[in-house]
Amino acid sequence: MLHLRLFVPSDRTDEVVGLLERTVGTAHVAVLTGAARSPAGDVVLCDVAREAGDELIGDLRDLGIDDCGSISVENMDLTLSRRADEAERAAPGEGADAVLWEELSEVTNEESTFSATYVTFLAVATMLAACGVMLDNAILIVGAMAVGPEFGPLAGISTALVQRAPRLVVRSLWALIGGFAVAMVLTAGFSWLMDAFGLFEEDMVTAKRPQTGFIWHPDWMSFVVALLAGIAGTLSLTSAKSGALIGVAISVTTVPAAANAAVAFSYQDLNQTWGSSVQLLANLGGIILAGTLTLLLQKALWRRRRTAPA
Repeated sequence: MLHLRLFVPSDRTDEVVGLLERTVGTAHVAVLTGAARSPAGDVVLCDVAREAGDELIGDLRDLGIDDCGSISVENMDLTLSRRADEAERAAPGEGADAVLWEELSEVTNEESTFSATYVTFLAVATMLAACGVMLDNAILIVGAMAVGPEFGPLAGISTALVQRAPRLVVRSLWALIGGFAVAMVLTAGFSWLMDAFGLFEEDMVTAKRPQTGFIWHPDWMSFVVALLAGIAGTLSLTSAKSGALIGVAISVTTVPAAANAAVAFSYQDLNQTWGSSVQLLANLGGIILAGTLTLLLQKALWRRRRTAPA
């Protein structure tokens, strides 16, 4: 269930309450007359089944409540109520499959910001992956995957393409391209520093690496892994069962490929630099493609389910 808190001008309260009562899947409507101070008006509270939430939020925005008042939405982990159970049964579809597009846009917009924190996380993840490829250590590669924040901009691009939001596309692309560029430059400098202290050696780059050598050898299997990772990451983002952005849903050759390219470039190994760069671009493209297609399919299936006769 979702809990809605609405700040509504007093002269619009009856209209909003009427909408809430007509919407299938709502329960527990309450009106606190005159409780709102900024902006002045009434506070309207309502619970709604998640599968009916996106349509209701859209209807409230059509009424202009987000302009003259406010719309706040919270996820409710536990609701013990017969009316709530009836509302969930009456609403079409399953709550776990429902996509709240406003929530998705908000989350991906926040996660796609080119900020100091985002760049720091990405740079640290790339440096950690650099240690992993130099030591041929798969555990460090997995650690770098978990730290890397790059799925935020990737999901932002997919969401923006589906929602036709060009500003979010540009913002996400800037965060993705700019973030990786900064992270790779810093990692190249990190590699030179580690070499100066005798912790990295050129032989470590050219040596056979059974655990991590695949990172700079792109092939169709890498693209398949990227597609599967994009599907898993997108479903984790849209599903009610797992709403957080998960770094481990990323293909293993995004941050590690960037790290290998940076380290190889620092030793002028252009063959590895090129191979790693191709691997990185192929995986980023595969994740974006899979994420976009997944969202389009979810949107089409949900629209069909909502319009199907009961």
